[in-house]
Amino acid sequence: MAETTNTTKPAGSSARGGASRGGSSYGGSRGGAGGAGARPGGSRPGGRRPFTERAKPEYDQKILAIRRVTRVVSGGRRMTFSVALAIGDRKGMVGLGTGKAIDTSMAIQKAQKAAKKNMLKLKLTKTQSLPHDISAKFSSARVMLMPNRGRGLISGSATRDMLLLAGVKDVTTKILSGSKNKLNNARATMKAFEAIGTKVIHHKIASDRAEAAAATVKLAEESAVVAK
Repeated sequence: MAETTNTTKPAGSSARGGASRGGSSYGGSRGGAGGAGARPGGSRPGGRRPFTERAKPEYDQKILAIRRVTRVVSGGRRMTFSVALAIGDRKGMVGLGTGKAIDTSMAIQKAQKAAKKNMLKLKLTKTQSLPHDISAKFSSARVMLMPNRGRGLISGSATRDMLLLAGVKDVTTKILSGSKNKLNNARATMKAFEAIGTKVIHHKIASDRAEAAAATVKLAEESAVVAK
């Protein structure tokens, strides 16, 4: 006679597959919000973080070039970063500055401070265009700026960035030299802007204002001590 094989599963296996997998003891507690076997730390204490709106910067900025400068000293090589940065409010004010530091963030901060100290206020027309043709030369870079009466901004390289930050419209530019140096092209553009712009003299950044206020308070305290 042929032997018969018992294919029935033990009682423990059915309980594990039915109750523990699909039942409330395993799947229900894992997927539930506050079950007895819920995973700890499911909900963040205190809820969501409050939304804080970022303060809008005073000027728009554009990094024109970042260079890594290597200097050979007695102890080896010292590497720093040089940053050329342009800023503007798109309403006629534009500035250009450079900064150098061992870190890019510090170099950018120095460039921002230098650009704010070298800002120009341009005298534009009612249509935010140039009043007449302008040309300038800095080092080997030569640029020419010409109003085009409604044809838009036709420009390239660093000259376009400077015009966009200044908010100038309807201008055609030409770089008459073969220079690909963006910093020299930007400086030539700033030199051209000097023909229709005036330097912002009493422009102070927030750090300068804080230093001036601290110096005023210190001077007042010293004078009060002397008076006593």
